[in-house]
Amino acid sequence: MKKNFGSIAKVCVLVFLAIFLCFVPACKKSSPQSGGESSDKPSAGTDTNLAESDPPAEMVPIEIELPKPMFVGTPQDTKVDNLEKPLGKDRPPLLAPVGTTNVALEKPVSSSDEEPIIGEIEMITDGDKEAADGSYVELAPLLQHVTIDLEAMHEIYAIVIWHFHKQAVVYFDVVVQVADDPDFITNVRTLFNNDIDNSAGIGVGEDMHYTETNEGKLIDAKSVKARYVRLYSNGNTGNDLNHYIEVAVYGKPVE
Repeated sequence: MKKNFGSIAKVCVLVFLAIFLCFVPACKKSSPQSGGESSDKPSAGTDTNLAESDPPAEMVPIEIELPKPMFVGTPQDTKVDNLEKPLGKDRPPLLAPVGTTNVALEKPVSSSDEEPIIGEIEMITDGDKEAADGSYVELAPLLQHVTIDLEAMHEIYAIVIWHFHKQAVVYFDVVVQVADDPDFITNVRTLFNNDIDNSAGIGVGEDMHYTETNEGKLIDAKSVKARYVRLYSNGNTGNDLNHYIEVAVYGKPVE
């Protein structure tokens, strides 16, 4: 009896030892902390997309060269609905990536009025922002628009418009749009619209009217990508004519 019991005990020990020897290597192989080869699977909390993406671009103020002011103050008798109040100080800078420039400079321009009353359409992107005689374009009355071809897709950070800052006037139905095609059919987006009664037929705008100054009107384009920029206007507080001194588009080519 004792002999049989001893034999059974030996068999049990051998079985237990065999199970133990099989179990230990399996544990070592599955352990993520083993000193051998590292796992192909990223550890918890690792963002592979962030690690592989480009670092964020350095942001700096957009350099906008302003023309000399032609008048001081804002007329008190300008009665225009939804008119923003003068800031009373210099406009705060708008930040954009390093290397941002006026990509509209000397780019082709077309207009709904092909024969301006005064000036040439090309003057809208010639870089001259002064309000002196001979520096502006005068278009026909009622709703008119001009279109700038940037000649390639660009990431646009800001658009600045100088209609006519020799006098403190307000232009109506100012609408700024961008698109991928010259006919403004593909991917049309509206960046600014102060047409509060939809008299231009483009849609009711929620932006405010503003008084012309030498600073121009800066529109934050929020990095929109487009090739064409179109600007509408529909007369002003002085008369039914439309004017442009300069339009600057600050951006970078899309790579």
